[in-house]
Amino acid sequence: MLSKQKDESLVPIFKKGKKSDPGNNRPVSLTSVVCKILEKILKEKVVRDIEANGNWDKLQHGFTKGRSCQTNLISFFEKVTDFLDKGNAVDLIYLDFSKAFDTVPHGELLVKLEKIGINMKVERWISNWLKGRLQRVILKGELSGWKKVTSGVPQGSVLGPILFNLFIADLGTKSGSVLIKFADDTKLGAIANSEKDRDVIQEDLDDLVNWSDSNRMKFNSEKCKVMHLGINNKNFSYKLGTHQLEVTEEEKDLGVLVDYRMTMSRHCDMAVKKANTILGCIRRGISSRDKEVLVPLYKALVRPHLEYCVQFWSPMFKKDEFKLEQVQRRATRMIRGMENLSYERRLKELGLFTLTKRRLRGDMIALFKYIRGINTREGEELLWDWSCLEQG
Repeated sequence: MLSKQKDESLVPIFKKGKKSDPGNNRPVSLTSVVCKILEKILKEKVVRDIEANGNWDKLQHGFTKGRSCQTNLISFFEKVTDFLDKGNAVDLIYLDFSKAFDTVPHGELLVKLEKIGINMKVERWISNWLKGRLQRVILKGELSGWKKVTSGVPQGSVLGPILFNLFIADLGTKSGSVLIKFADDTKLGAIANSEKDRDVIQEDLDDLVNWSDSNRMKFNSEKCKVMHLGINNKNFSYKLGTHQLEVTEEEKDLGVLVDYRMTMSRHCDMAVKKANTILGCIRRGISSRDKEVLVPLYKALVRPHLEYCVQFWSPMFKKDEFKLEQVQRRATRMIRGMENLSYERRLKELGLFTLTKRRLRGDMIALFKYIRGINTREGEELLWDWSCLEQG
């Protein structure tokens, strides 16, 4: 009966690239409700064991309580911009694993679980859960044959993400550069003023390659890139194994477009374009112009594009701030009875705030979390010593 509960169907979810390429789909497992309940119980036990042993990965921000894409970006680029503000050249390395969740070797994973002090009975249950699995693919009502699973943690499961985090917890622990992770998305950055600095970064890359070889997880070299920051950057070259890293001037980092100028104007333009596209779809596809219909649609489908991780990339220039606000101006003007009212009056009638005020509110919430809430450890690194302020 238990073996049947481990059998699962996969649904391919398109990520990006060419839709005709099967490799551009993410295989998400459709596991049973019984299995998910058991996984949740096991996950809570594993989390308690790790907290008791103090073995949390301090570099990991993915699938971790109190951490997110936003905390990842803020923590990493706070250090990077500090380097730049002091006049240094900085090199960023973006790394990408090939099919990371699907290639985790079960044997090595179980060895690592034992080393970090996971309860023996829990470890035995996880071993039984991972081994002997069968999978098949469902696509447009058609079913493939069953195939035995020899590696990987199931995507779409409850226990899979935390097992993956534990597997790569020792990745980059010896790095001399600033290194941070969000699940399998890894990036490192360091000062690159001299050949000696360049050699330190290259040594860190070599250590990461050695880790990938010993743990049987390969980097996708074609997607690993370097970005040079700073006006005096000497544009050093780096290798990942035998592959020379391609230079990029902009990179989408956890959904935020980062470029070598670090002005965030390019991401602002991208966010406005996405929001306007969806707003246009609402205008063409929804006949009603009542506020009871359009305001919820705007809040759910349009505004999130303008506010995703905005505490990290908040606009630096008035022109970018105006572009963002202009989207909300158009949205409120679409509503019946609001066409001839001023923007401020429309917001008051609809119970909305300007995006500028919402960003200020979001900044205050994020600051509170860093000082007194769930991100206190990062707050100690990011903020001043508050005892000094109290004395002042």
